[in-house]
Amino acid sequence: MTGRTARRTATGLMAFTFVMLAVNGVFGSLDRPYVGYDPGDNLYYVVAFLGCLIYLVVGRLIVSRQPTNTVGWLLIAIPVVGSLALGNGSYATRALAVPGTSLPLGIWSAWLDRWLLVAALFIFVPIFLFYPDGHLPSPRWRWVAVLLFGSMGLTTLAFATTPGRMTGFMAHLEHLDVRNPLGVGSPGGIVQAVTAFAGAITFVASILACSAIVVRYRGARDEVRQQIRWLALVWVTFFALLVLDIVLSALTGGNATVENVMFALGFSVLTLGIPVACGVAILRYRLYDLDVVVRKAVVFGLLAAFIAVVYAVIVAGAGTVIGSRSNPVLSFAAAAVLAIAFQPVREQARKLADRLVYGRRATPYEVLSEFSGRVGEAYATDDVLVRMAEVLAGGTGAASATIWLQVSGTMRPAATWPPDAVQPITLPEEAIEVLHQGDRLGALSVVVPPSEPKTPARRKLVEDLAAQAGLVLRNVRLIEELRASRQRLVAAQDERARKLERDLHDGAQQQLVALAVKLRLAGRLVDQDPEQARASLDRLAGEVTDALESLRDLAHGIYPPLLADEGLVEAIGAQARRAAVPVEVAAEGMGRYPQEVESAVYFCVLEALNNVAKYAAATSATIRLEAHDDVLSFTIDDDGVGFDPDAVRGTGLQGMIDRIDAVGGTVEIASGPGRGTSIRGRLPIPPKSSA
Repeated sequence: MTGRTARRTATGLMAFTFVMLAVNGVFGSLDRPYVGYDPGDNLYYVVAFLGCLIYLVVGRLIVSRQPTNTVGWLLIAIPVVGSLALGNGSYATRALAVPGTSLPLGIWSAWLDRWLLVAALFIFVPIFLFYPDGHLPSPRWRWVAVLLFGSMGLTTLAFATTPGRMTGFMAHLEHLDVRNPLGVGSPGGIVQAVTAFAGAITFVASILACSAIVVRYRGARDEVRQQIRWLALVWVTFFALLVLDIVLSALTGGNATVENVMFALGFSVLTLGIPVACGVAILRYRLYDLDVVVRKAVVFGLLAAFIAVVYAVIVAGAGTVIGSRSNPVLSFAAAAVLAIAFQPVREQARKLADRLVYGRRATPYEVLSEFSGRVGEAYATDDVLVRMAEVLAGGTGAASATIWLQVSGTMRPAATWPPDAVQPITLPEEAIEVLHQGDRLGALSVVVPPSEPKTPARRKLVEDLAAQAGLVLRNVRLIEELRASRQRLVAAQDERARKLERDLHDGAQQQLVALAVKLRLAGRLVDQDPEQARASLDRLAGEVTDALESLRDLAHGIYPPLLADEGLVEAIGAQARRAAVPVEVAAEGMGRYPQEVESAVYFCVLEALNNVAKYAAATSATIRLEAHDDVLSFTIDDDGVGFDPDAVRGTGLQGMIDRIDAVGGTVEIASGPGRGTSIRGRLPIPPKSSA
């Protein structure tokens, strides 16, 4: 059944119910002089009308969202059967008990009144079997459903065919001799025996069906348990009243007043308790995700009640005092009061509906709106995450909320609200990931109070908040990564400066100190032994050359002169010829580029060649340089042992990534144990600087 068909069917059944209640009211008023008047009947009629209204509203809400849910249709069927019994009973009374009437089908109406008793009494039972999701607890419960509906059908058939006088269920036929038109005579009272047997089986099946809710509760999660507790309360209360009725009846000898009171209590529990339990489950625990519909219905009902009270007080009340209810001044006064007070009352009704549906929390719309406003304001990076956590915790009613941020492949808690809450260490399984353009940026997690279930509505709200948080977390992560990158660059520069200082101290500085000592010795030998002095000076010339080469090598680590003079291809080619393994260099479309671009590519290639020599155990390597469409790319491939890039990320590789990222480029590392390594970098070429 489609949603549209279900709504139309439910609306038609609601209309039929109100028509039957109207028939009962009209005929009941007309029949009072003939059947007698009991003041207690008014109480039953009021309870029945309110019960039908509550059942219809709750059932219609469920069916409008879940057309195939058995619980919704059962909630609608109960007032349909009840109103049919009331309306048909009044009609049968009018047709048969009131003299001078000529209504048709009076006997058949009395016959319908007879067996409707079974349906009216037992139609409540299947709710306990199918609640809360509209399905049986498990396939093993099918035999209970078959036994229940089969015994109810057999009991109904037995009541419909039992011969003899019909005393009436809702019809007043006590003083009439109306016989069952379909009564089946049988020897030895077989029909009566079948009726008693079917009734007993129906009672047993009802007990088993009601026990299904206990079984479902024992194996359910917290959310379902919270939903079941309300209906279980109705079940326990009804049976407690039933046992109390039996005890009091035995103690009082069947006192009519006590029995009437106990029947009224039990009737009220079933009539009002079941729909109220379902309504509380819907409102408080979002059983069928009807928050918006229920909220609008509550606002509409409160406004309708306000309008009715205003007209009743001003037009009817004041009209009675002055002796004229049709005074147009009173109608005008009522309209003026409504016009002035309508908007304030509407706001209060909306707040009351929000409090009823959402509790102390804001509505999901308000949470999303506040979330967007908070994150859109100009807050510091650290502050915006705290404010996000605050809105998340307040909007979902959670005990605490945590914003997780993924930086450098690691998920870590970035902010938790309230500040004194225990910050989680590991990401919970139920956390909602924050994605932006397919990239995992972080996650949102909440810790709900023990008294609150983890409802689908709460998870949906967290998912909606996560969808809005993507851009914010991307900006925060970029700032965090930039901060971390700067820290790494500063640390790398400091380390490089210390290495350069050590190299100067241990290499060139020692050579220059030795040269100075030897020069002083040679100076002393000039007058004493000119030949030895010349030989010493010749040796010093070679050492000066060595010192100069050492200084040049150090200079190559800062910015190679060859790179400045000849460009990338020549500088990288010179390094390839000095590499520990054979290296092939291929270049295409290369020219001269800005110093920061050439320096970034050169030192990345140099670091890659160092890694090949130290760790790869490779036999050869290839370097490819390409420049096309204002993009400069480089690739270093080797046939070494490879590694796992996710598990190994040393300072050298991270330094390459940071260096290229500083000039707007990217680096991709592809490797694996036993299949070599490929490092590919891409960076843009400024148009004015391309050659």
